[in-house]
Amino acid sequence: MHEAYLRTYLSHPIQALMLGMNPGPFGMAQNGIPFGEVGAVKQFLKLDEPIGKPSIEHPSRPVLGMTVQRSEVSGRRLWALMEEHYTSADAFAKEMAIVNYCPLVFMERSKYAKNITPDKLPKVERMALEAICDRYLMDLITLLEPTYLIGVGTYALKKLEQVVSHDSRYILGSIIHPSPANPQANRNWKEKTQQQLIALGIWKDA
Repeated sequence: MHEAYLRTYLSHPIQALMLGMNPGPFGMAQNGIPFGEVGAVKQFLKLDEPIGKPSIEHPSRPVLGMTVQRSEVSGRRLWALMEEHYTSADAFAKEMAIVNYCPLVFMERSKYAKNITPDKLPKVERMALEAICDRYLMDLITLLEPTYLIGVGTYALKKLEQVVSHDSRYILGSIIHPSPANPQANRNWKEKTQQQLIALGIWKDA
């Protein structure tokens, strides 16, 4: 599924690259699509490929693929905004792409399987991971040739700033992370994000 997403939506130069942090347990961890809320993947992106099982699976977070019942709220908000603005995924892909800095999900061993974001990993593990992710991010930027680099949240913006710190070709910015765990996202997230993208010059004011 992830390969199908890359081949379909990240195969040509774009205007803006939007970067998230890492998979959510009910989105990309289930189907390989960044911010992969199942409804958006099926209806907007129109992708539906077989989903395999990892060799080691957390019993509290089984990989159910496109049959998962929980909704990834961050993905529902983000992809709904893209659909409202662009109408079709093809139109979206002509201007923008969405990827995650790290494609891996990390969880606590406990029965609650709390999501561990890359910035919360032990320092040695985090630095080794980020060295790989930095190289991959730079490869994506080179391939897609964006003008705008947009972090979904402050962590992603920081990684973009570090990777292209000596290159003035890019316009950097960020949007509010749509996670319900972020208090800023639970009140008028759509309107705030629209204004941020307009202010950056990516979208035009209606």
